[in-house]
Amino acid sequence: MSSLKILLTGASGFVGGAVLRQLLARPDMRVCVIGRSKLTGLLPELEQFVGQELFSETNCLRALNSVNVVIHCAARVHVMQEQAADPYSEFRRVNVEGTLQLARQAAAAGVRRFIFISSIKVNGEDTSQGIPFCPNGVMGPQDAYGISKCEAEQGLQALAAETGMEVVIIRPVLVYGPGVKANFLSMMSWLSRGIPLPFGAIHNKRSLVALDNLVDLIVTCIDHPAAANQVFLVSDGEDLSTTDLLRRMASALGKPARLLPVPAWLLEFGARLLGKQDLAQRLCGSLQVDISKTRELLGWTPPVSVDEGLRKTAEYFLEHRSK
Repeated sequence: MSSLKILLTGASGFVGGAVLRQLLARPDMRVCVIGRSKLTGLLPELEQFVGQELFSETNCLRALNSVNVVIHCAARVHVMQEQAADPYSEFRRVNVEGTLQLARQAAAAGVRRFIFISSIKVNGEDTSQGIPFCPNGVMGPQDAYGISKCEAEQGLQALAAETGMEVVIIRPVLVYGPGVKANFLSMMSWLSRGIPLPFGAIHNKRSLVALDNLVDLIVTCIDHPAAANQVFLVSDGEDLSTTDLLRRMASALGKPARLLPVPAWLLEFGARLLGKQDLAQRLCGSLQVDISKTRELLGWTPPVSVDEGLRKTAEYFLEHRSK
């Protein structure tokens, strides 16, 4: 059986880097990457296509030669200190126009399948506890990032219908794992230092996904016949409250969880006063996803448990934290 040739974007990122490591370990798959700068410390024979404009026509045509499957992880994600005068236009330029330009050229080059890493933000920001998001439910993006991912999905589905190139859309929830940044890293840092946190009485439910589980699903979708033209949600299959997550994270770090039982309504009130409603929603609100379609259609089960995922994340954090 001949090997599949995979073109990967976003290989320098958190998710894309993990996908690259998995693909390089597969003798039945050849991988090439496209990006703005060259990756170092990798196999010398890895094909790399580097250019100032990520999806310029010249770059894509060269990179797409003989490619069977594109895995598109590159994206403009949340910017903490936004500098763009029009953030939505910047999200749209990269996440919509860039994605569709790459996909159109992939279809023209005869690529069989295009795997797009989208976001659960296409569905919305929160759920009523016990009523999870479903892959074919109503879309309700609320910020520029979620809207741009939603528009990209719609454009890809139209392109699939027009050209016959198979499109697979994966919407992850919050991804954690070795090297995770942002709020997840902050919580580990607080717990490792023994700082008391006012999150001991949060009774929400949130779906998370370990990096290993997301990568496993992405690789499964490369050649699974049932994945063609489908949308999949992905999680660890176990939903946690913020309180439970912090306790289990502390356990993985080998630290006690000093959690104060402050009522969620009081935290939300304080957050509103400080203009931090979004942070309060992530900490106190629920966001659950139903992965039954992913399990049943693909025969897929998350290979890593929440506790195993947290253990790997904590080990990396403890090894690399500043002394």
